Formats: sequence, structure tokens, C-alpha cells
Amino acid sequence: EVQLQASGGGLVQAGGSLRLSCATSGFNLDDYAIGWFRQAPGKEREGVSCISSSDGSTYYADSVKGRFTISSDNAKNTVYLQMNSLKPEDTAVYYCAAGYCTVVPGGWGYGMDYWGKGTLVTVSS
Repeated sequence: EVQLQASGGGLVQAGGSLRLSCATSGFNLDDYAIGWFRQAPGKEREGVSCISSSDGSTYYADSVKGRFTISSDNAKNTVYLQMNSLKPEDTAVYYCAAGYCTVVPGGWGYGMDYWGKGTLVTVSS
């Protein structure tokens, strides 16, 4: 059974850092890209970052470039999202998902097959 579990959310002041973890099971990380997504109250879901372990490709939303870093530890079947210089507008429920990510005109696109439950990140001003 494919499972993804996001953790590591919490309350942090603006300018602070958090590291989210996405623990996976039931599949090989080389077979799927893992993406991080977020949804703030009243807003649509947004793709934040994605990593493809098979070729090392990484993707970032323009709003987080230079502040967030995605990485994977295949031995632990876990993908991380290091979030630095957090801003109040980063407040959202963060989800991880497994599928594919690819370059598209103007940025990157994705198609996700499996989703985990989210973890709440709250950034206070």
C-alpha cells in the first residue's frame, strides 16, 4: 500500500525556519517524483517544489526560490523540504504527493497519483 505522511509543521515567527518531512512507504522513490504542495485558507492549492530522485531534477515555485530546498534520502524513503526565511504568506497546510513533475512553458507542471495528509505551517508576523 502506498502511503505518504507529511510532518514537521508548526508555528514559527517570520524569518524563521522549519523542515518538513514526507515519509513514504509502499514504493521506491526512484519510481516517483515527490512534490510538496500547499493550500492556504480561501486559496487554491499551489505547487511548491518537486524532486525526481531518478535524475536529481528539482523544481520550485517562484515564490519560494532561494528560500526553500527540497531533498531526498532514499535510504530512509523520506523527502524533506527545508524552509528558511519564512514569511506570513507561507502560512498554509502543506502536503506531499507522489507522481511526476516536468518542465512546461513558463515553469513546471505535475501529475500526482498519491497524496498524503497535510501538516500545518503557521508563520506569525
